[in-house]
Amino acid sequence: MTEARYPFVHVEVAPEDADVASSLLFDLGATGVEERDASTLLKSTSGKVLLVASFEAREDADEAVRLLAEESPPLTAHVEEIVGDAWRDAYKEFFKPFLLTKTITIKPPWCEVEGPHDKVLELEPGRAFGTGLHASTALVAKVVEDASADLAGKELLDAGTGSGILALVALLSGASRVVAFDVDADVIPLVLENAERNGLRAKLEAFAGTISDVKDEFPWVLANIEARVLDPLADEIVAKLAPKGHLVLSGILAVEETRMIERYTSLKRKLAVVETRLEGTRDDGWVALHFVARD
Repeated sequence: MTEARYPFVHVEVAPEDADVASSLLFDLGATGVEERDASTLLKSTSGKVLLVASFEAREDADEAVRLLAEESPPLTAHVEEIVGDAWRDAYKEFFKPFLLTKTITIKPPWCEVEGPHDKVLELEPGRAFGTGLHASTALVAKVVEDASADLAGKELLDAGTGSGILALVALLSGASRVVAFDVDADVIPLVLENAERNGLRAKLEAFAGTISDVKDEFPWVLANIEARVLDPLADEIVAKLAPKGHLVLSGILAVEETRMIERYTSLKRKLAVVETRLEGTRDDGWVALHFVARD
């Protein structure tokens, strides 16, 4: 029997070009795009961002490579194929227990944690984004933990939840209830499974959908997505903030910080910047932006 073959298009770009190139890959038919840099589980060590885009068929991947070469400026890309299904669990080799925040240790189900730890969050990321190893996720987790006194007893919305890691961090940090959603319906069973394995299922509601499906307002809203998504959804995201509510955004490159602050502070509903956090350098790092509604 012939083993299944999975085509992936690999293209390296400068960090500031990653969002545009990722969007272009989706336009060319990619079913998913993974970003690898020096901070991610599987690393790019070139100083650039490696985009790894999955395609349904080899001919689709080949056509994407051809069209990328016709861009101005041209993007050099190539196709790699993975044979068989062993690759699905390859990330387990790299995902080991680690300290995400000052008090929360992340451990996968296949590892044990040695020694005493304040809080242990057992996480199965599967193929969803959110192991905590990416800088954007860690930045938001630290903001949430540091704000635990304000968060205690309040409800929180986690937009684009991925594996559910930030929703669970919020619950461990004192949130009374979290509503989490993702456009990818396949991750929702994983989110609920992660909540169950940590004894937090009763406090978490998770569903497949978009920000427009959220009807309530929340004292805290988290959105660790990408600038290219956060930009057009700014009004909808801010509309979910309760009076004096807190908004934390990430998935934003440091070079995009000024633009995203201007975008969110220029809305009809006024926001004030509480803090910005940087991981890495101003040239190739990531930021988290913390706002509070003035009304």
